[in-house]
Amino acid sequence: MSEEMRVVLRNFGKIDPLNIDDYINAGGYQSLAKARSMNQSDLIDLVKQSGLRGRGGAGFNCGMKWSFSSQIASEQKYVVCNADEGEPGTYKDRIIMENDPQSVLEGMAICGYAIGSSKGYIYCRGEYPYVVETLKKAIAQAKEKGVLDGFDIEVRMGAGAYVCGEESALIESIEGHRGEPRFKPPFPPVSGLWGKPTIVNNVETLANIPVIVEKGSDWYKSIGAAGYPGTKVLTLTGDVANRIFVEVPTNTTLRQVVYDFGGGLVGSKKIKAVQVGGTSGGFIPETLLDTSIDFDSMAAKGATLGSGAVLVMDETRDIVDVIERITSFFEHESCGKCAPCREGTKRLHETVHRLKKGQGIASDLDNAERLGTVMARACLCGLGQAAPAPFLTTLKHFQNDYAAKLN
Repeated sequence: MSEEMRVVLRNFGKIDPLNIDDYINAGGYQSLAKARSMNQSDLIDLVKQSGLRGRGGAGFNCGMKWSFSSQIASEQKYVVCNADEGEPGTYKDRIIMENDPQSVLEGMAICGYAIGSSKGYIYCRGEYPYVVETLKKAIAQAKEKGVLDGFDIEVRMGAGAYVCGEESALIESIEGHRGEPRFKPPFPPVSGLWGKPTIVNNVETLANIPVIVEKGSDWYKSIGAAGYPGTKVLTLTGDVANRIFVEVPTNTTLRQVVYDFGGGLVGSKKIKAVQVGGTSGGFIPETLLDTSIDFDSMAAKGATLGSGAVLVMDETRDIVDVIERITSFFEHESCGKCAPCREGTKRLHETVHRLKKGQGIASDLDNAERLGTVMARACLCGLGQAAPAPFLTTLKHFQNDYAAKLN
C-alpha cells in the first residue's frame, strides 16, 4: 500500500470526520479562503488547466463545465453533488463522505463561488441513511463555524432508482418528479434545477477541488495520465485476494491494481476477466490487463473507468451466466422513458437468458450485437447507452463462451 497516492483520501484515518476542528487543523477551508481571494474567471481557469475530469461517468473537464454556468446571468444558480452511488460493487463515494465530509462541502463552496451560486444540494442514494446523517452533522458544524460564509447546502435522499445517477434524472428527482432523464440540450449548466444554471459534480470530483486550489494546476496535472490527470479511487471486489479500496495515479495499469494492490487471485486460479466501472462497465480479458486505468485508455479498449469499481473473475466463472444477471439488472432499472432502452434492455435479457439455458441459436448473437450497437447510440441517457457494454465486450473477447451455449 506504500505505492498509493492519496489526494482525495488525504485525510482518511487522520481526522475525526464528525469534528470540523480536526479538518480545519489539517488545513481545511484554507483553499476556500484562497479561492474567494481570486477572480472567479481565474479560479475557473485554474480548475480547467489542472485537467481534472469528472470522476463519475462522462469524464468531462470540470473547469470547462463550470465555465458554462459562470457565463450565464441568473438570479439563482445551483451546485449539486451527485452522491447517488448506485453501481453494484462501488463504494468509493461512501468512503469519502464517511471519512472526510468537509472536503466535499469545501469543494462545493468553491464551485459555488466560481459560478456565482449560493445554494447547493447533495443528492445521496437511498441506501445510505447513515451517510446522510454524517453529512447533515458536517453541514451543521460548518454553518456553526461560519466557514461556508453564505453558501447553503441541503441533503436530499433518493429512493433507490439506479437511473437517478444520471444528472438530469437526479435533477428531476430533487424537484419532486419521477426520476427520468431529460432530453438534451439544454444541458444542466445552462438549464438544470428548476430551469436555472446547475453544476452537477460527483463526490470524488468535488473532493479533488480543495487540493487543486491549494497546490495549483501544474502540480495536479503532473500526476497520472496526461489526458486524465490525478488519481482515482478504486474498489476491488470479486475473486481477488484483497477486497479493498485504493487510490492510485491514473497511469497505473489494471495488472498493478489486481496483483500489486489486490494481491492477485485466491489460490492458483487464473484471471478470466476484469470488469471496470461497475455493472455498466466493459469486460477486459487477461491479455489487456496492462492497460492504464485512465478514462481514455479504458475507452480505447471498449471499457469505461466510470465509478472505479473493479470486479475480478477467475477462470471458473461462467461469462454467460454473469451477463444474464447484468442484463436482468438493466431491464429492471430502465426507467422506460425511451423505446431503445425500454425495449432494448428487455430483448437483450431475453436473448442472453435463452443462451444461458442452451436454447439460443447463432443468429441470436448477431441480432443481440446489432441491438446493443443501436442502443449505445440511440438511448436517451447513459443508462441505456452503457447497458449493452458488458454483453458487447464479452461477446468480443469471450465468443467461445457464447458459442458453447448455442443449441
